[in-house]
Order: sequence, then structure tokens, then C-alpha cells
Amino acid sequence: MNIVLIHGAFHGAWCWELLTPILEGLGHAVIAPDLPISDRSAGASAYADAVLRSIVHDLDRPLLVVAHSLSGLVAPIVATRRPVARLVFLAAILPIPGKSADEQRDAEPWATYIPSAVDVSRPREGVLQVGPETAKELFFHDVPSELADWAIGRLQPQCEQVLSEMTPLTAWPEVPASYIVCRDDRSVDADWGRRAARARLRVEPVEIDGGHSPFLARPEELGRVIDALARDGEREQAV
Repeated sequence: MNIVLIHGAFHGAWCWELLTPILEGLGHAVIAPDLPISDRSAGASAYADAVLRSIVHDLDRPLLVVAHSLSGLVAPIVATRRPVARLVFLAAILPIPGKSADEQRDAEPWATYIPSAVDVSRPREGVLQVGPETAKELFFHDVPSELADWAIGRLQPQCEQVLSEMTPLTAWPEVPASYIVCRDDRSVDADWGRRAARARLRVEPVEIDGGHSPFLARPEELGRVIDALARDGEREQAV
């Protein structure tokens, strides 16, 4: 199966470097695009365009889309534009048609953990930058120290357009979906993820231990989970 891995806020395709060879070893073709997160004019539609441009090989194979965190706002748009066998939301936000992510967050906070050190800044209007202390505490608290430092050094500014715009998603695509909850997630609350999976996707979430970045903290376990979901998707496609 083709597996597209879509990174979240502040991250890039680099965050999948440990997971990619694991999935390839299990027989999958992996595509990991970079999103235009530092473009102040780019919203979820432009992010989806970047994902679709990256899907250039083995177009006849079924496609599994894995969306981490912020890219939960993007994956359903991708599925409205080309056939997708399954959407997998990894500790991800789920958009509500007619609302912005900021409006959703105000109504139903998905992040309840309060970091001990807040070093988030706005280097320019409409742009957020997360500092190393906050990043370590929110994203990488269970990642080995040297690996966490490597990841923190690659974080990029995140523009707010994708959060402040009303989602371009007008209706959820009719595509099978799964949700992976990280039990000790400090960025997207595990209880919120469980509720959202059941209420929005009408599925029971898959749960794994650890924090917001299992692709770094436990890539082997995450790879097995995604492989199982991909094989479920292949079986559904064959029916």
C-alpha cells in the first residue's frame, strides 16, 4: 500500500525518518511531503495541494493517509480530492465543517496540559515559533534526549492561517477512518481524542503508550499499528 505521512505543526517530513524504513520493511511505499507551514497565506487547502503533488508513484495502489496533530485539518480534504482507502488520525485535530480550528479549540479545548515553561513567540504577525523548553515538554518529553534535541533543532515557524480560517472542508468524505490515541499526550489530550474518535468518526480509538511523538519515541510500535490498519484497508478495498 502507499502510505502518506503528513506532519503536524512546526514539524517537517524529517519527523518520519525513523518510521519510514520500518513501514518500507513491511512492504509499503511511503510518501512524506513537507507542508508550507511557514507561508502566511497558506491554509488547509494549500497544505492538501502539497500532499497531492507528492503522490506521484504507484497510483494504482491503495492509499492510506496518516495525519499527525494539526494535519488532521488536512487529511479529510485530501480524501475529497482523490481516492483514499483509509484515513488514520494520529493524535490529531478533527475539523468541523463551518468552523475554524481556533473556534473549535475555544469550544472544546483539546489541549489541557499547562507547560511549566512557555517560550512560544510571534516573530512576525500571524506566525508562531515554539521554543526548545516548551517543545521538549509538549512534543518530546518521552523521546530520548539526543533525539529530542535533534528534533527541536529542526522545528520551523508555524503560520496561523490554517488555524484561523474556516475549514475549507464542507462535508466529511465517505472514507473509513481510524484514530490513534497517545495515552500520555500533552498536546492533544487523550480524553479529547477518545471522545472525538467515537463521536466524529464513530470508531473506537486504537491506543498506544507515550506522548505526542510516537514516530520518534516508539517507531516500531507505531509502525506495527499503521501496518495493521493498512492491511485492514487493503482487505476492505478487495471486497
